[in-house]
Amino acid sequence: MFKRVLIANRGEIAVRIIRACRSIGISPVAVYSEADASALHVRLADDAVLLGPPEAAESYLLMDKLIDAAKSTGCEAVHPGYGFLAERAEFASAVIEAGLVWIGPPPEAIDLLGDKVRSRIAMENAGIPVTPGFSSDDADIKTLLKEADRITYPLLIKAAAGGGGKGMRVVNEPLQLEEAVEGAMREAKGAFGDSRVFLEKWVEEPRHIEFQIFADSHGNVIHLFERECSIQRRHQKVVEETPSVAVTPELRKEMGDAAILIAKTANYVNAGTVEFLLDKNGNFFFLEVNTRIQVEHPVTEEVVGVDLVVEQFRIAAGEPLQWKQSELTQRGHAIEVRIYAEDPASGFLPAAGPLLHLEEPRGPGIRVESGVVQGVEVPIYYDPIMSKIIAWGSDREMSRKRLVDALEHTVILGVPTTAPFLRDVLKSKSFIDGDTRTDFIERNFSEWTGEDETELKIALAAATALPEKVFGAVGEDAKHRLPSPWETIGSWRIGANS
Repeated sequence: MFKRVLIANRGEIAVRIIRACRSIGISPVAVYSEADASALHVRLADDAVLLGPPEAAESYLLMDKLIDAAKSTGCEAVHPGYGFLAERAEFASAVIEAGLVWIGPPPEAIDLLGDKVRSRIAMENAGIPVTPGFSSDDADIKTLLKEADRITYPLLIKAAAGGGGKGMRVVNEPLQLEEAVEGAMREAKGAFGDSRVFLEKWVEEPRHIEFQIFADSHGNVIHLFERECSIQRRHQKVVEETPSVAVTPELRKEMGDAAILIAKTANYVNAGTVEFLLDKNGNFFFLEVNTRIQVEHPVTEEVVGVDLVVEQFRIAAGEPLQWKQSELTQRGHAIEVRIYAEDPASGFLPAAGPLLHLEEPRGPGIRVESGVVQGVEVPIYYDPIMSKIIAWGSDREMSRKRLVDALEHTVILGVPTTAPFLRDVLKSKSFIDGDTRTDFIERNFSEWTGEDETELKIALAAATALPEKVFGAVGEDAKHRLPSPWETIGSWRIGANS
């Protein structure tokens, strides 16, 4: 096993990887930009290397600096986390060429699966079901119109490279196609440096079902069951859970077998996620493979009882998988929500600023994966995810109730967050009923504005400031008599405080 590993990332995933390192005796080394000098992942690591200015292009995306940081601190391997360079085949190759171990799939697999056109063709040839579509590197608009008529509307225009909804357009009729193709190509070029797009049949009212896969370098491949990630906003996942209410044991086996075949087709090694669309008739279609650990991996860990990041280390060190498929089972139900520094009442605008007060939830079955601490600045330069809250229960309803309670006891002062929105999603009848298709937010929350929490914020500010004022006046010995900010706001909520 490695003695030292560089974590080429930041935020909550860097903290998560650091904790996995600690659990098996690996010394973690962090990297950071000037904006992250006091970040939690920097504080927790054994060593940390400054990469450069706040902008990602001048810090976290500099391959040479990351490799130099690994070498100068005596690291043997590099874990990319997710985002930034995690799915860049050229970074994986550069790490390997520098004599370091890449904790992820081979560059060739990343390259194949990162190209949606090539991967689609490869899976179709392997007998994996894919949606009807058309791709070509040099098709003109006349050809695209002809192919669109064959596929039938509505259809999707998708970027051949990248993901996250960039370069994606829904087209409902021929008159919209030319403008949509041009817009998608511009966006894809700007986001990924690759303007290629392809056409795909739009699957109506689908669910987004993904399977966690693991493969070792000895030819063994397993899946660790499904996650449902259907609740999305602008193609970004909002709530993730496992098991899916829509997946029967028979369908689970069929989709799991397909996920394993996909991994074998791509000569895959290490952790990955195979994503499918599941239509309302129970038919599934290959969507893509994410060649990294996923944001939502904790729900799988809670239900299957496996530390996926530790397993990544073991596979990268050359060890065989610890389990056979028949030895893995699902226990209970887990749901995860992502807490973003965004204002959902104002179109989910990203927010930045100091975290004046932070109280994270605790309780049976509650797990918090956080990348922030009270007093730090939430920077404007990166993805605004601050933390994830995961709830496990013996069944879906217990998990849901625990997560609702956890969100109601999460206090964040200083920046707006998505916590109130997520709480309302989990309390909605559609969610309780398991009616969680990809249009869930559009159907149920398109006009959500939230409650007016002005008075709540004022009360929280007062509660946060109270201890400092009193300590200054009466001394530190008064501390045990003061209520926490949550206790103060809790009593205000029921009318006990004026």
